[in-house]
Amino acid sequence: MGTNVKQQAYTVVENGTIVTPRGFAAGGLHCGLKKTSRNDIGAIRCEVPATAAAVYTTNVFQAAPLKVTRESLSNGRLQAVVVNSGNANACTGQQGEKDAYAMRSAAARELGVAEEDVAVASTGVIGELLKMDAVHSGISALPASLGQGANEAEQFSQAILTTDLVKKEACVSVIVNGKNVTIAGAAKGSGMIHPNMATMLAFMTSDAVIGAEALQSLLRQATNHTFNMITVDGDTSTNDMLVAMSSGMAGNEELTTDHPDWEAFAAGFTYVCEVLAKAIARDGEGATKLVEVQVTGGVSDESAQAIAKTVIGSSLVKSAMFGADANWGRIIAAVGRAGQPVNPDTVDIRLGDISVLEQSRPVVFDEEAALAYLQTDTVRIVVDLHHGEGTATAWGCDLTYDYVRINAAYRT
Repeated sequence: MGTNVKQQAYTVVENGTIVTPRGFAAGGLHCGLKKTSRNDIGAIRCEVPATAAAVYTTNVFQAAPLKVTRESLSNGRLQAVVVNSGNANACTGQQGEKDAYAMRSAAARELGVAEEDVAVASTGVIGELLKMDAVHSGISALPASLGQGANEAEQFSQAILTTDLVKKEACVSVIVNGKNVTIAGAAKGSGMIHPNMATMLAFMTSDAVIGAEALQSLLRQATNHTFNMITVDGDTSTNDMLVAMSSGMAGNEELTTDHPDWEAFAAGFTYVCEVLAKAIARDGEGATKLVEVQVTGGVSDESAQAIAKTVIGSSLVKSAMFGADANWGRIIAAVGRAGQPVNPDTVDIRLGDISVLEQSRPVVFDEEAALAYLQTDTVRIVVDLHHGEGTATAWGCDLTYDYVRINAAYRT
C-alpha cells in the first residue's frame, strides 16, 4: 500500500491508486483513437456489483455517454466503467448514442458483467464520430490489461488523459468499525474546466459498505466544496462526469449519516476529491502555477463561494499571476462584480502573507517580496470581507501564452 502519512480523521496512502480499495481492477491501452501512441481506452471493473453514484455536467449539450451512464446508474449500482479519450462522442446525434450503447454492450460482454451495470465515459474532440472499429478492438483487448497492481492503475490513468501533462490520483484509508476502509480516485482535466457539478472525468473507488443514497449525497456535498470550486478557463464541458463506486468488501456496518465514523469517512472522501480537483487546476493548459483564493467574512458560505470563483476565474487576475504582478486592483474589481453583498469599505487583501489592501485602502508593501512570492509555483490570494461568517476556497491557475497556443491548434 505504500507509506502512510497520518491525518486527523484519515490516513493518506502514499502511492495508493484506483485499485487499492478491495475488489477493483483497472487497465488501459492504445487502440487508435489518438494520433499518438498514448493510451486511449481503459476500464475499471469491480469483482461484485458495487454501490454507485455520479454527478454530471450542467451544460445543455450533453455527450451521448452521459445518457448511457445515467440509464445504467438508475438502480444505484455499477460493476464496470469503460472510458475512451481522444474523442468526446458529443454533438454526434443518434449515431453517437448508438455508439455509446455499443461501447456499453461490448464492455459488458468482454468484462463479464451485466450490461446495465456498465458506465460509459468519453473525452476529447467534440463533433466527431467514434472510430468504432478501433473502439471494439480496444474493448476486446481490455480484459487482458486489467489488474490490481500499480502498473495497471498507471495504464488506466494514462488512458483517460487528453491535453493533461500529468496523471491525477489520490488515496486514503479510514477506520470504520475498527476495519480499514480505503477510498481512491483518478481524474483527468486540463482545459475546458469550469465545472458546475464535478469535473471533466473523475472516477472514485471505495471498499466501504454504504448505501446508494448516502453515497450520492456525500458525492454531491464533496463536489460542491472541491470540483465545483476550480476553474481553468471558464468553460464547462459537454462530458463532465464523476462516478463513484463502493464494493462493500471492507465488511463494515453500513455507513449512514448517523454512523459514528461517518464524519471520518466523509473527511477522507472529500480529501480525495480536493486533491484531484487541485491537481486539475495545477495542470491547467499552459499553466505555470496553482492559484488558490481564500475568501472569509462573507455573508454566507454560498456568497463566499461565488466571490472566490469570480476572482479565480478572472482573466485579468490570472494574467497578473502569470506576470507575477501584485495588481490587487484586479482582485478587488472581481470581488465587486461577483454579484454578492460586499461592504466596499471593509475589504482586506493579502498575497500570501503580504498585505496589499486593508479596509479597502492600499497599504505600502515590499514590491520585491511580492514579486518573489508571485513567482513561486503556488500562490494564495486571501480576501477578508469583514461582512459575515461565510468562508470558501477556490482553485485555478495562471493564464499563459501557451494556453492560447494549445487551444488554437487543439484539433490539429
